[in-house]
Amino acid sequence: MKLPRRQLASIFYLPVTALAAVLVLSALPQHAAPQSPASGLVFVLDPAQSKVHWTLGTTLHTVHGTFDLKKGVLQLDPSTGNATGEIVVDATSANSGNDSRDNKMHKDVLESARFTDIIFRPHRLEGKITPQGESSVQLHGFFVLHGSEHEFSVPVQANLAADHWTAKANFSVPFIDWGLKNPSTWLLKVDHAVTVELELKGTLQTPAPGS
Repeated sequence: MKLPRRQLASIFYLPVTALAAVLVLSALPQHAAPQSPASGLVFVLDPAQSKVHWTLGTTLHTVHGTFDLKKGVLQLDPSTGNATGEIVVDATSANSGNDSRDNKMHKDVLESARFTDIIFRPHRLEGKITPQGESSVQLHGFFVLHGSEHEFSVPVQANLAADHWTAKANFSVPFIDWGLKNPSTWLLKVDHAVTVELELKGTLQTPAPGS
């Protein structure tokens, strides 16, 4: 049976049209799918502009000292609460201004020749970071001291201004309860926790897409 010419034309019209559209589209330049912008902020520490102060109470007097910072980079995502990175303190730099006391601290307590770094690695951010101005947050993570890792939380007061940031934190580290040697003597009793005060400064960056 022969079909009329018009009917044949209508049957083949749609497939031919679809094929032509595919050929035209395939000839057009292809573009990669747009990537969603990276979220979060990268806080890069400036060790030269940052300070670590510590205070240790005893039965006779209060000891004040300092540490030097080695390096630090933190990536924080306020939208998810994710936190990565680390801040590294030089354990060998601990200084209280008394050579005899410092030698004992390094040899018997910190054992800094063996455990050269004190590290904080956050894994979770609690609180809101404002794009500019003051923020109060908690960083939850792990504190590495004397080669052992301990769950720890640090309250932080941060200030963001353009591409720079500053932050302050004050907390206690129960170093004796964490297994470090108690430096107390029969005459001098030492507190089981040392108070640490951080004054941090650095630059602010945006994470690369996909990071």
